[in-house]
Amino acid sequence: MNTPAPASPEGSALGKAAAYVDQYDAGLLYPIARAPQRERLGIVGQPRFFGADWWTAYELSWLNARGKPQLAIAHILVPCESTHIVESKSFKLYLNSFSGTVFADAAAVRARIEADVSAAVWTGEAVRARVAVRLIAPEDFDREPIHEMDGLSLDRLDLECTHSEPAPELLSAALHEQPVEETLTSRLLKSNCPVTGQPDWGSVQIRYAGPQIDQAGLLRYIVSFRRHNDFHEHCVERMFMDIWQRCQPTQLTVYARYTRRGGLDINPWRTSHPGALPPNIRTARQ
Repeated sequence: MNTPAPASPEGSALGKAAAYVDQYDAGLLYPIARAPQRERLGIVGQPRFFGADWWTAYELSWLNARGKPQLAIAHILVPCESTHIVESKSFKLYLNSFSGTVFADAAAVRARIEADVSAAVWTGEAVRARVAVRLIAPEDFDREPIHEMDGLSLDRLDLECTHSEPAPELLSAALHEQPVEETLTSRLLKSNCPVTGQPDWGSVQIRYAGPQIDQAGLLRYIVSFRRHNDFHEHCVERMFMDIWQRCQPTQLTVYARYTRRGGLDINPWRTSHPGALPPNIRTARQ
């Protein structure tokens, strides 16, 4: 297995012309360390959150023993305790490399993706928590639901937004009043790829218990990511840490679902407490 050493985003295939390889090649995966961005957020050592990154791959195909193309949708769950993420264009190129390669069956494809991506996200270390992969066969596509995120929509608020870079000072909570439990959502999340500057559109759900968060300030804060350049995973971790520090909830979960690019969507989930994974149900825009 030829997994590359970790490097900076600028060294990846992002924003560069790239040949589409149609023969299986695990070396196309490009891992990027999580630690440098977390250090910028003041996270050193064990993060104060748990979670995972849900990936959905809509462009996965391979050949059976007779050369006939097979296809599936892949759900790929990457644990957030892994040391690395995988840069998305490299993930696309890696999955495309299956297209001219013979595999015995879907189970062999699933096992190969699980092994390769697990090795990539733990680059340089032993795999401590494997990536989970589930393949959806074409006959099951009709069972894949579309559903918007549950919760009270912040987008109903009519307000002025003046910040276009993350502004945690917009966040506040009623620290001296009775605690509440709320689930709040917005479809107005937008950030940009840190290498190409291309827009990344998303929806976000914030579930918390504790002092009531000012909803107008929270929506303005979400909108303030509009010109921010960062990967999806890092944006969600920034949101989690800013809300945790500014609003002082006793429990907090931040879950974002981004629209797909290159046949892939990435849906990071971060939570302050262990619990069940959120449903991996795509929104209408995905």
